[in-house]
Amino acid sequence: MTNVGIDDIAIHFPHLYLDMKDFAEMRGADYGKLNKGLGLSAMSVPDFHEDTATMGANAVTRLIDRNGLDPSKIGRMYLGTESALDGAKPTATYILDMLTQRYGPRFGDDCFRNCDVVDMTFACIGAVDALHNTLDWVARGGDDGERIGIVVFSDNAKYDLESAGEYTQGAGGGALLIRYNPRLLTIPDRWGVSTSPVHDFFKPRREVSIRSVISHVMQLAKETGASMKEGLVDRMIRHLPESTVRRLGIFSHGEHTVQVHRDEPVFDGQFSNQCYQDAVTEAFRDFREKAVKDGRWSYDDPTVLTEDWKRIIMHLPYAFQAKRMFPAVFAYERRERASWDDVEDEIGLPPSLDDFDETPEGVIEHEKAMDAYRRAISKTEAYREFHAERIEKGQRASSLIGNQYTGSIFLAMMSTFESDYEADSLLEGNRFGLCGYGSGAKAKVFEGIVSDRWREVVASWNMFERMAGRLAIDKVTYEALHKGTYEGSVVMPRGEFALVEVEEEGVREGARNYTWVE
Repeated sequence: MTNVGIDDIAIHFPHLYLDMKDFAEMRGADYGKLNKGLGLSAMSVPDFHEDTATMGANAVTRLIDRNGLDPSKIGRMYLGTESALDGAKPTATYILDMLTQRYGPRFGDDCFRNCDVVDMTFACIGAVDALHNTLDWVARGGDDGERIGIVVFSDNAKYDLESAGEYTQGAGGGALLIRYNPRLLTIPDRWGVSTSPVHDFFKPRREVSIRSVISHVMQLAKETGASMKEGLVDRMIRHLPESTVRRLGIFSHGEHTVQVHRDEPVFDGQFSNQCYQDAVTEAFRDFREKAVKDGRWSYDDPTVLTEDWKRIIMHLPYAFQAKRMFPAVFAYERRERASWDDVEDEIGLPPSLDDFDETPEGVIEHEKAMDAYRRAISKTEAYREFHAERIEKGQRASSLIGNQYTGSIFLAMMSTFESDYEADSLLEGNRFGLCGYGSGAKAKVFEGIVSDRWREVVASWNMFERMAGRLAIDKVTYEALHKGTYEGSVVMPRGEFALVEVEEEGVREGARNYTWVE
């Protein structure tokens, strides 16, 4: 086993947050369901000057400074994100530009010139893919410790205002230091994988017709009191070939539709939850088979594999997602064990497919019955003890920040380690199970072995203490930031990177410019 893994983690989250009590009041929602049912207390909200690139760059800066890294020794910096800022130019290059500004005066303008960067996108699992790839790269460098890589994760989990997913928003960036002989977590080269091409959550390029654009403008003018003449839209469309708008605007090439990208996704929440559950269960099954084949574990071993994991770290689109989803894996692994008899004595046998019609409707009814059975499992004494010991610590930070998309699994990891540090837990040499998921859909299950030096790493994080210093915002500020209508920053940037300009014309139209603010 090559001894490579995560040496340190740094995280950056916005200075602003929306309290879920205020959100519930704003939307007429039941705060009890959001808080007690889903585990939500607050959601991070990016300020005017923050985006995917600044949050990632700020996290990398924290990692470099804390570990005294020489930028010229960092050979790879891979970004996992589903909030990319460009359709061709990697967001990682913007991060590299900011880092060069900051470290160039001390280490030379070419200090990152030989660093390999790229974006990796597969919804929420992109950063796990970047980790998988970077671990392989570091391992191929041999045991001399020469290769150092950084995995960056950064996202703005943004949903439409008043949509069904709005309460699961969040934002933040982070960075993982990957090297030989890690001080935090060694990750063996054993990965369970499940991939299936589904449309549970995605961000398509949407087409907007010129007619709809003009119609919306006319409707807006009408709402503001302007008089509209019959047939005006058709006359405007006929006039377009000779118009300045056609020559210079978004329809300048004669097209009648334009493609539009939105940060807000198209999604089916219930279907996505099912895809998540199915993918993680299958990836776990794949991991378990590989563990048996490698001699890591045996079916004859009386110890259940998931109970061999001291902690279980999962992707958390909302804080209690793992609590509500993991009963499927919990049941899958235990059904052939004697301990499962106690669970069935408590809640009965699972629904049998034979009791339902062999029709599409019957399959749906069976799945509904299985969902109810899994909820019953989650309420059993055995599962509640399992969850409290192995999963609960990971959801604490998620409750306060919200969904971080690609970073949520690593936020859960930091939450677990910092909570165990405060509790003076004995983790040295223990194994963690990790379950990543990305819609579309893919899951990866892997494990990590805790280093004897984990305490010296975690002692410098102070994540929960930093969260306590954030600023709560009100409804007006939140919606203005969401719509992009807020002028200036709510909290002026200090000691961080900030977006200062998006160029509007010429050969650099759309280019984003950043600076370090002391």
